[in-house]
Amino acid sequence: MQLVLEPEQEDLRAAVRAFAREESPNTLLSRVADGDRAPVPGLWRGLADRLDLLGLTVPEAHGGSGAGQVERAVALEELGRALVPVPYLSCAALAVDTLTTLADERAGTELLPAIAAANLLVAVAVTENGRWDTEGLATRAEPGGDGEGWELTGRKETVLDGAEADVLLVLAAAPDGPGFFQVDRDARGLTRTPLEPLDPTRPFARIGLDTTPARRLNTPDARAALARIRDLASVAVAAEALGVLAHSLETAVEYAKVRVQFGRYIGSYQAVKHLCVDSHVDLELSESVLRYAAWAADHAPDELPVAAAHARLAVPGAAFRTAARTIEVLGGVGFTWEHDAHLYYKRAKALDLLLGDPADAARVLADRIMPSTASEVSEVTR
Repeated sequence: MQLVLEPEQEDLRAAVRAFAREESPNTLLSRVADGDRAPVPGLWRGLADRLDLLGLTVPEAHGGSGAGQVERAVALEELGRALVPVPYLSCAALAVDTLTTLADERAGTELLPAIAAANLLVAVAVTENGRWDTEGLATRAEPGGDGEGWELTGRKETVLDGAEADVLLVLAAAPDGPGFFQVDRDARGLTRTPLEPLDPTRPFARIGLDTTPARRLNTPDARAALARIRDLASVAVAAEALGVLAHSLETAVEYAKVRVQFGRYIGSYQAVKHLCVDSHVDLELSESVLRYAAWAADHAPDELPVAAAHARLAVPGAAFRTAARTIEVLGGVGFTWEHDAHLYYKRAKALDLLLGDPADAARVLADRIMPSTASEVSEVTR
């Protein structure tokens, strides 16, 4: 197990941080939060052209770099640190992981090179009940009326970047079991309704399907594929959350060093010290959890299910606690729209709920550690 980044990975971190600092300053972030999506295409293209970041985990045979989850976790951490408003998590992480996990060579050949080149935005539509699983799956897939292809009927909730995606990868229940289906943006019966998000820098959509034509993607076992996709998604979400956590802590510490109250820097007060120390402990523990999960994804697949579930439960929650403490340290200015602290607070909570609520995360982890206790844990955490 390796928890310390190698020099090449540190170089990647520095490059992504420099890009975020130069191309996505606070002024641009504020514009996006106010509803201006114009800067996003330029940022997205820059990640591909300047850093070759979109194809980081795309196989070399499909035009990518063929790097591992550790490298992508580094990139996601830095994008999260600056809240760079691009669809990296949805497309370069969730969609790429779905396509590389499924055994559909045609989809990989057609979609992965286009993703790596920033020519195609692909989103994954799984959630109906707030969880990434096949329980209660209501979206149905039936053979097409012309005897070719499939038709999907149902609804998907909170699809990340679903309104703008060129292609949707949809999980649906077919007569022979669940499967993934490819739906193009101009398909008949497809509706996309943008949702009012908690995090104004990250768009979600509700996807409606009404006998919508689709192509079934080849995979021997959709349930097993979804489990691995969710594990990799957990690592990705934790990586971005770690960046949110780190920035929030830095903001609190910097402010505590310069803000004077009652003739003293507020960082000299014990109550403020406790808030910062608690956040620092969360940072140290979260970084270890993430590094192990990302390493397991690349080098120890048997250890990934527990490591990923742990990362999903621990890191986004720690990021949310730290973002809340930062607002407390900032005091009055922390509650204003002008300061970006509220954006980190909202991003942390959105990440904490993206793959299911904390009770579901605890249930998954308990099931993987000791299956007989999963139902008991789920009840306690509700």
